[in-house]
Order: sequence, then C-alpha cells, then structure tokens
Amino acid sequence: MTTLAPRTRTTPASSESAPAAPVLPLAQRRTRRAVWHAAATAVIWLTSLFVVALWVVGGGVTATLGFNADTLTTLGRLTGLVGANLLLYQVLLMARIPLFERGFGREAITRMHRFVGFWSFWLMGAHIALLVLGYAATAAVNPFVQLWEFVWEYPAMLLATAGTLLILLVVVTSIRRARKKLRYESWHLLHLYAYLGVFLALPHQLWTGADFLSSPAATVYWWALWAVAAASVLVFRVAIPLVRSARHGVRVHAVEPDGGNGVTVHMTGRDLHRLGARGGQFFVWRFMDGAGWTRGNPFSLSGAPDGESLRISARIAGDGTQRLTRLRPGTRVLIEGPYGHMTGDARKGSKLLMIGAGAGVAPLVSLLEEQAYRPGDAILLTRDHTERDALRQSAIARLVAERGVRHAGLSGPRNPGASSWLDAGHAAWRGPDLIRYLAPDILAYDVYVCGPVPWMSAVIRDLKRAGVPGDRIHSEAFTI
Repeated sequence: MTTLAPRTRTTPASSESAPAAPVLPLAQRRTRRAVWHAAATAVIWLTSLFVVALWVVGGGVTATLGFNADTLTTLGRLTGLVGANLLLYQVLLMARIPLFERGFGREAITRMHRFVGFWSFWLMGAHIALLVLGYAATAAVNPFVQLWEFVWEYPAMLLATAGTLLILLVVVTSIRRARKKLRYESWHLLHLYAYLGVFLALPHQLWTGADFLSSPAATVYWWALWAVAAASVLVFRVAIPLVRSARHGVRVHAVEPDGGNGVTVHMTGRDLHRLGARGGQFFVWRFMDGAGWTRGNPFSLSGAPDGESLRISARIAGDGTQRLTRLRPGTRVLIEGPYGHMTGDARKGSKLLMIGAGAGVAPLVSLLEEQAYRPGDAILLTRDHTERDALRQSAIARLVAERGVRHAGLSGPRNPGASSWLDAGHAAWRGPDLIRYLAPDILAYDVYVCGPVPWMSAVIRDLKRAGVPGDRIHSEAFTI
C-alpha cells in the first residue's frame, strides 16, 4: 500500500477557535426534528387512510368481489382517489411548506416528489383505463366510443384531458434520459406546467365524482385539500419570497472569479440575521438583471451567514451559472429560503470530516466557518478534476491558518477502481482505508458529504464500510 500524500495537505496553525453560531443541545435538536418528522408523516398517512376509507364506505370492497363490470369501475374509483390525493401531495411537497421542509428535508422531499409523481401518473392512467372499460362493459359499447363520450359529454372532462396531457408532458421530460438532453432552464419551465395540469385535472372529480361528493366530510376534505395546495403555492412560493425579498433588500455587492472556472457572488441587505440562515443551507436565487430573471436557481451559501452579507459560489457549467459572471453591483436579488437540513444541528460528535467535490465544497466551507471545533478537529477533503478548478481556496486557506482545519486536496482524473470517488493518483487506496488514515478516531466525527449524486453515493458507501454510523453521515442532494 502506498503512503497517502494529498497535494494540499496542511496542519493546524492556531490554537484558538473562532466564534461560531450557537449549537442547540443534542437532546433538544433530536426532539425538535423528531416532532417535525412525526407531524409530517402523520399528516400524509392519516389523509391517505381517510381517502381509502371513503372508497370502503362507498361499497368499494363489495363491488370488487363481483368480478364484473362493476369491479373495473370500482377499481377505477380507487385508483382515481389515490391518484388524486398523490397529485395534490405532489404540489404540497414542492410548495416549500415548513411542515414538510422541516419534517423531511430537501433531499428526502426530492426523492418523494419523484416517487409520488410517477405513481400518481400511473394511477391516474389506470383510473382512466379502468373507468372506460367498466362503463363500456356496462353500456355494451366500444371502449373508444366510451372514451369519446367521457371527454365531450361529461362535465369538466375537457379540462381534465388538457390537464392530463400537461402532466404527461412533465412526466416524459422528467425521465432521466430525456432530462439529460434538456437545459436546466428549459426543463424548469416545462416542469411548471405540472401545477397547471394538476389544477385542471382534478375539478371534474370535485364536481361529478361520487366518492368526492358521497358525504359532507368527503366534499370538505377534497375541496379543502385542493384549496390548501393552491394557497400553498401562492403563499410559500410567491408571496413569502416577495415579501422577504422586499424586506431585506438583497443586492449584488461584488462578483469575483473563483478558481479556474468558477465565480463567487457577494450580496448585502438589511437585517439578514432575521432570515435565520445557517451554514450548509441553500436559497433559490433570482437575479433581476434582465430577461429570464423569473427562473430560480438553487445555490448553497459558500460562506457562513454573518447577518450583514450572503455569499454563493458556483462552477460555471451552463446558462444559469454563466449569468452570474455578468452580474453588476447593485442588481436586485429575489430570494427563496433558506432551505436544507445539512446544518450544524445534525451534529452528534465533537469532530468534523467534510468531503466535497466541485461546487459541493461551497456549503462545507460555510459550515466550517460557522461551527465550533478545536484546532485539528476538523478535516476538509476536496475533490476536483484539476487543482486549478478548486473553489473557495482563499477561504480554505484562512480556515487552515486561523481555525486549524486540516485540508487535503485530491485532483486528477477519476479513479476507475472500486472507490470511484477518489482520483486516479490514489487508485491503490481503498476508500475506507483512506478515510481511516485521515481520521483514525472516525467514531468521534460527524461526516458531511456534498457533490454529484453518484459521487456522494460512492463516498457514503465507503464511509459505512469504514465504520461510520449512518446517523453520523450528513448529505443533501440538489439535483433536479
């Protein structure tokens, strides 16, 4: 086995720890997060059980046992109920509601959004097919004739058809292969049609569906859920960000190159401490510098919030990041956030191991600037294609000199071996061995990981092989 010699390995140079944001006691942090998680989970399960109960009370189980046209129809009712509930939860999950943001976190919500999205789509498709077949069998007509009658003769079905086509467009463009061929800005614009699709697809059920009108409780539930979903989008995605942006008056202060292919944007504003932002979190940013300002882009804070300024850093990789380089001082900024669970509140140990790749280094730097630790008790391992590409090098140098952070930089082509998150220069190393080499007392560490999703998965796999407990590994993915 070779001896690890990271290219930028440094040692602590200070014995004093800089001031850091206060960290809540462990028991209080766990209790608060557990309460939010339990509340969010309970809301989803209780409402889902209520929807199934509507179907049971409406004779769904009995009708299913007939194995005839009524069986198809009642299964169509069930898939419609569950699909409608999931469609509305699609909207609620992405509406930035505090209950779900604090209960699940952004990464879990993103996974749920994808899972719920595809299931709601297939259930709504089954709902249409089963009802068409069931009604056609009862009326002894061709299924295509029955489908035509549904669209043209039933109330609000033209709206439902338009909504279904919009949802189909979103689903098709969200398939990974199709998504990779789209610019982020194009995909984001298309994805907004999902809101319109949902709100067009559901009114026909609210107006004519037997299960939606079977009792006052059912009617109240469905109209309330529809109204809450619509209000949540308007309040949490539009009104609150606009009010917050106006209150804090965030503007670009300076733009500077960062590394060989990156950019850092400094922003200032009023009473920024009231945002409650923490190192490791991110905002959705909209820079009012011309056409296309309405498209928001998520960027993590790359410096600890100090109550007077905000800083983001990004690798220039597309139109959204290229636009950052052209920003001028004084440009107004609309903000949405802060979001994210990858904060110091997740800490359980006294030491920190930060592992980041590319732009994923930015939130790790903000955490290191904010958190409390003794000199030598924090390690930052960065991964870049070339040393020139590395972001936040001046900030990292200050952390090394002033806070005693130990920094190791790994740069070069990807390692084709089992530990694919390493560079080719360390191909002889196994990931778990390198982790234990850097941090022999690994059980004393909390590990924060940020970077591309496949890369993070490889890191987390090796961390667990190195013996790091799952509750000591903290990560957050921001991919679409």
